[in-house]
Amino acid sequence: MALGRALPLLLLLAHAVAFGAAAFGASTPAADDHPGQVYRLWHAASRGPAPSAWNPGWWAGYPELQFYPPGFFYVGAALHHATLGTLSITAVYSVLLWTTWLLPGVTVYVALSRLLGSGWLALPGAFVALTLSAGVASGVEGGVRWGMLPARLGWALLPLVPLACARPLAPGGGRRAAAVLAPLVAAIVLVHPAHAPAAVALVALAALVASGDRGRHLAAVLVALALAGALTAFWSVPLLARLEHTRALAWGRLEVPTAPLPLVLLALAALAPTLPGRDGPGRAATGGRGRAAAVALWPAVTVALVAVDAAVLEPLGLRWLPADRIADGAWMAVLLAAGVSGGRLLERLAVARRVPAPALALAAVALCVMLGMPGQALSLWPRPADWPTLEATARGLRLDDLWAALRRAPAGRVLFVRSAVPLVFGPEWWRPHTHVTALAPMLAGRDIVHGTFTHPSPVAALVYRGSAEPGPITTLAERLDGHSLFGVPLATLAPPALEEHADRLGIAVIVVLDEDLPALPVLDRSRTFGRDRTIGPFVLYTRTGPVAVPQQVDARRWRVTVDGGAQGWITTRLTYYPLWRAERDGHALETRRGPAWDLEVKLSGAARSIELVYTNGTLETASALLSAVALLAWLASCWPARADVRPAPPSPRSGFD
Repeated sequence: MALGRALPLLLLLAHAVAFGAAAFGASTPAADDHPGQVYRLWHAASRGPAPSAWNPGWWAGYPELQFYPPGFFYVGAALHHATLGTLSITAVYSVLLWTTWLLPGVTVYVALSRLLGSGWLALPGAFVALTLSAGVASGVEGGVRWGMLPARLGWALLPLVPLACARPLAPGGGRRAAAVLAPLVAAIVLVHPAHAPAAVALVALAALVASGDRGRHLAAVLVALALAGALTAFWSVPLLARLEHTRALAWGRLEVPTAPLPLVLLALAALAPTLPGRDGPGRAATGGRGRAAAVALWPAVTVALVAVDAAVLEPLGLRWLPADRIADGAWMAVLLAAGVSGGRLLERLAVARRVPAPALALAAVALCVMLGMPGQALSLWPRPADWPTLEATARGLRLDDLWAALRRAPAGRVLFVRSAVPLVFGPEWWRPHTHVTALAPMLAGRDIVHGTFTHPSPVAALVYRGSAEPGPITTLAERLDGHSLFGVPLATLAPPALEEHADRLGIAVIVVLDEDLPALPVLDRSRTFGRDRTIGPFVLYTRTGPVAVPQQVDARRWRVTVDGGAQGWITTRLTYYPLWRAERDGHALETRRGPAWDLEVKLSGAARSIELVYTNGTLETASALLSAVALLAWLASCWPARADVRPAPPSPRSGFD
């Protein structure tokens, strides 16, 4: 690539690298959700790739990656194992952080360069995609600073969809659809399924606007989408079949943009269908055909999807894909369409005024910066205070001392009264904070309840709202911190209620922040827990007697010690899930779901211990086999796709581009 053609991309990357070096560099961020994402990466690397793999560390156990998109963590675990452990978990996370930060700008640049035929014309749109915040959860604030990296990574894959549609919908490219589109859509689903509606909408639009045999195009993309679904079946089928074991996190709020830059982007996107480009390589065909035509119509379709979700599906209780998260896909559609419109307007201005395209592109970037200042729609440069590192946070909070104290504490789980630790003083729930206590299982070897960000497990629902029963978790965990626990205000939490929850969840230590002590008189009145020690801002209350929790024997078995005189139904202090079975002396025991959504076992005679066996069921095995067959089918479809590597000549009357 000549330097002149590469220069706009180099300028974009120069800004991105400077921002990243100033924000996080080679350190692991500690703000908000980052520690929890590090823990999930550790879970994927240490427990294996099966989505149903049991995570004993959080919430009395949970099949963590069955109910959280696993794609991001699969990439990290693969990198960790590929380097034979040379790259530590935190080093791998740093690589993923840098990649996820850079990728939206790069993929939008590549897509717009192909659509507009010029890297300079693509630069303004790529710069906005890189730096956009504006309330977009996958933007810089949500996707990078707050730690929602899987959302941003999936968002960054969306601009590749129009590029992937080109050759499969060209003449003779029907079989290529399976080879190209299926793995891309599958990757988006596995990384963050909230972006899947936008991807599927664009694929459908591509088939509808492509010239030629529309029926053949639709059949090709339907086959590709079916193959994508089969590729993800190992995760998605058990997820859908076992939805009763998770709680929808419908806590977001759909916001209407009011800042200047988002409004300008929406206006430019609305202009896209009225600004056809010129024919030629890398251009859309005239007459409303071509991939640019699909991109131009994409925002309207995605906005309609968001509206239907918000106005119809969520009121009906279908909150598994909240409208505020689907809106991120709509914003990517707006970005691409606005980038096409803006690029065509710059091209016309360059021709009419004979102004060099680089000068106009840089002026457009400057205009975007000015429009992005009100409302902080763009994150242009990091403030050091907004990017605390894990190392500095550990020193300030004396986390090493906390981990050491927890290692020495009596056997049992640790209950954190808060989900997060504030990093500054103040009453606002949204003030800078860290969920660093989520790392306790990894760094202290102690299983925890609470101490993590908003989580979809039934036990989390018990802690947040006092009931583990089905129903969405509608309040952010941080909003409850310092105010309530187990669904009641801290000041009115009674000792019997606390002790009942603590016994059923196997709590041996309660960790309170010093600022919450005045609101927690229950701990001073408790006969089960006594004040132990203070470490930094943490105050530890330790159980006066032992509590038995399941101990892992091997990859599949846990052992629970029970009172020899116990009869009838007893709790195992483990989250209920259909893949568990209980045994005593080789004989199966009857199990059921307890009131805390815990696993209960029925005992009919004296017993000192029982074994809990965790294995995949028929559903998990069949789903994995379906994905394996789909993988073989995809590999078979790649052979004809690789047979002709020459690009098809552009034609305004046939094909997608």
